[in-house]
Amino acid sequence: MESTVLTKVVLPLALFVIMLGMGLALSTGDFKRVSKNPKAFLVGLWAQMLLLPAIGFAIATALSLPPMLAVGLMILALCPGGTTSNLYAYLAKGDLALSISLTAVASLIAPFSLPIIGSWALHHFMGDSIAVSLPLGKTIIQLIAITVLPVGIGMLVRAKAAGFADRAEKPVRIASVVFLVAVIAGIIRGAWSELPDFFADAGLAALLLNLGTMATGFALAKLARLSRPQSITIGLEVGLQNGTTALLVTGTILANPVMSIPPAVYSIIMFITGAIFSVVVNMGAGQRAE
Repeated sequence: MESTVLTKVVLPLALFVIMLGMGLALSTGDFKRVSKNPKAFLVGLWAQMLLLPAIGFAIATALSLPPMLAVGLMILALCPGGTTSNLYAYLAKGDLALSISLTAVASLIAPFSLPIIGSWALHHFMGDSIAVSLPLGKTIIQLIAITVLPVGIGMLVRAKAAGFADRAEKPVRIASVVFLVAVIAGIIRGAWSELPDFFADAGLAALLLNLGTMATGFALAKLARLSRPQSITIGLEVGLQNGTTALLVTGTILANPVMSIPPAVYSIIMFITGAIFSVVVNMGAGQRAE
């Protein structure tokens, strides 16, 4: 998994387009809905920003992951949800407005929280032997430019030309999916011979992070007596992280191929587990309705 055009050009461009598509679908009204039902939003945000990294840290420690893999897993755990969680929230009949709001707000916070906690993770797991560092100022600026800025541009377009935003949203969303698939396919193709080793090294950790956080988010929401659609959404938002952002940090900013292994493996796994989760929760709802 060497640093190539894929990580230096295609990956940042893919993330920019994905976040632009999210912005085209957002309006200030989406954020106003949060104030009308803050409980579900606060439970989801707390789980995503605090509980998720804690679970990632616990998994990395319990499995005694090699330092670079542990850092890669932690950076993944520090990423917000992405358009994948929004898509599955829709398919699983979750609360789509809550999903979009959580993704948007977490995406605005992540450029600041990820570099700070990520730097701590580097020093914690790698100690004085670190040969790489996560420059705070540069990382914050890059993440803002590639995540926050396109969301803002998309929202501005919607505010000024809602009709155009509606027409552009679908093509941009399709382009986002194409870019995302291209990135994942490029990673798989470039590391095909090493893929079994990647899964052997980080597959269990990535799977535990994915399933553990999805189940924990859903259970936490149920304990908070939130509605089933809200619980489904929080499970997906906490359990499906934006692997594209994680790969941007590990593969482009840090340019560390080993740290990129957990996000790459996770990005493959989450599409399968997200689909299974969506089917299972809908089966449960159908059985109760009978």
